[in-house]
Amino acid sequence: MTRDSPQDSRPSFTRAALRNGMRQAMPLQLAMIPFGLVCGVVAEGKGLSLLEAVLMSAFCYAGSAQLLALSQWAVPVPVLAVTLAAFVVNLRLALMGPVVGPWLDRVRGWRLWTSLFMMADQNWAMSVREMQTGRGDAGFLFGSGLVMWITWVVTTAAGHVMGGTLRPPGGHPLFFAALAVFVAICAAMWRGRRDLLPYAVAGLVAVASFRLLGGTWYIILGALAGAAAGVIRDRRA
Repeated sequence: MTRDSPQDSRPSFTRAALRNGMRQAMPLQLAMIPFGLVCGVVAEGKGLSLLEAVLMSAFCYAGSAQLLALSQWAVPVPVLAVTLAAFVVNLRLALMGPVVGPWLDRVRGWRLWTSLFMMADQNWAMSVREMQTGRGDAGFLFGSGLVMWITWVVTTAAGHVMGGTLRPPGGHPLFFAALAVFVAICAAMWRGRRDLLPYAVAGLVAVASFRLLGGTWYIILGALAGAAAGVIRDRRA
């Protein structure tokens, strides 16, 4: 028999790491507060009740995907198109999860599933940095995500109340927030001229799909076309 290495013998989900994750995630909340407020205001403007908006943030917990869904909200709701669009946006999580696999492989049950549920871009990046220092405790991922989840739900509720008080008209610039978020994400991800092809393909396909098909399918088709162009570019390179 072989003995476990020192790292394997360490606890994989401790309260100390959970508290450390919560503490390190606190500064991030300053950036999340306006984002959550906007989500709540947009939800109120689209006709969702306070309870519906809070439940959406509590159980979906996907800021970009929520704003995307709200931007397409109508009566009746295009459920299939909205679901597929949110799915495409959140596909990045399928790539992020395996990176923290050395932590998650050591936990089971509610610890595993709640840690995955709490994983967002910000606390995932924090956890990767924590892993690189040699620490092996998944409680950090859960703790940092828990603080962000609480902030998101509370600020969504506050934004909904704010929207009900201000009552911005339908064409108010505030409702541009959903598109502005994705423009900001694209700008932050830009790596130079090599990204021009997938960006251009995604834009052209989205515009053509909107003119030919209407509805919200242009989001999905544009995203898939841009992703395919990126794959082809990388394989040729």
